[in-house]
Amino acid sequence: MKKTKLFNVHKKLGAKIIEFAGFEMPVQYSSIIAEHKAVRNSVGVFDVSHMGEVFVSGEKALDFVQEITINDALKLFPGRVQYSAMCYPDGGIVDDLLVYRLDDKEFMLVINASNIDKDLQWMYDNNIVGAKIENFSDEYSLLAVQGPNSKKVLQKITGIDLGKLEYYHFAAAKVAGIDLVLSRTGYTGEPGYELYFKGDGKQAEELWDKIFEAGKEFNILPVGLAARDSLRLEMGFCLYGNDIDQTTNPLEAGLGWITKLNKENFIGKETLLKIKSGGVKRRLSGLISAEKIFPRHGYGISRNGKKIGNVTSGTVSPVLEKPIAMGYLETVYSSPGTEVEIIIRGKNVPAQVVKLPFIGK
Repeated sequence: MKKTKLFNVHKKLGAKIIEFAGFEMPVQYSSIIAEHKAVRNSVGVFDVSHMGEVFVSGEKALDFVQEITINDALKLFPGRVQYSAMCYPDGGIVDDLLVYRLDDKEFMLVINASNIDKDLQWMYDNNIVGAKIENFSDEYSLLAVQGPNSKKVLQKITGIDLGKLEYYHFAAAKVAGIDLVLSRTGYTGEPGYELYFKGDGKQAEELWDKIFEAGKEFNILPVGLAARDSLRLEMGFCLYGNDIDQTTNPLEAGLGWITKLNKENFIGKETLLKIKSGGVKRRLSGLISAEKIFPRHGYGISRNGKKIGNVTSGTVSPVLEKPIAMGYLETVYSSPGTEVEIIIRGKNVPAQVVKLPFIGK
């Protein structure tokens, strides 16, 4: 298995290490709830260096990105980021990703760690315009500094005015003396930043230490994959492999807002137009329960004895202190307020359909 350049740091901090997407990754350091609340209330740091970074360049770079992604990359300018997805011709999702426009002829595509090989092959197979595709995933490290105090922490160790860096924008910057791409993005629902940088383990550890030194007054904490999952779930954000995959399309997954059906042709457009015209048959919906349960991926969802869907992601919300879940429901049952049951080991547990996100931001 692979290790990030900060693996030794995680071990020294006593992190519980698990295998994830071919990497040995920290799932938690102290407690999941403490780490989750640190991000919601102050600031936390994630090592997400397992994510993939693919660079697309050349005269036809924009044409290629337009062809393989469902959002409209024409709206991007250098310094701007876009959330998007790639689809198969049948509308199923290859992956969700971030698209960074570095300059007029170069983009960085940030993809999910578990999909790097598959995504790259998909890009190669569909590169009919001859764009240059380079995989630099193993060369880049990525730290996510997230939470209400993230700006105060990073402002101490960078000369760039973070107050001028808008949401879903990025800039080249020095942070703690290290050259990197500083991005006003994240997947927690809180204000935050993502730091992409090359360098060896020594540089990675220096940056990590400087961030924690700057964040000491804010009780900064390292945060593992478990709290990363509960944070994104409270916000109703999709996780590839759980909530979206080859068997789901972006319209039923609540990603219609990034599906630009009015742009020129892209892979999957014809199918998605037909799906929209006919109406989606199911919707990814939020569920909440007052019972003491832990909803898990794969649990069935029923109403009046009829199975109407399945849970795709679930946890006990550290903020709401209630079980929450997402799952696909037949469209007729997906309206907020609908009473349903989650099927847990043969028992039907009452739950209610709610509007996403679970918490307001």
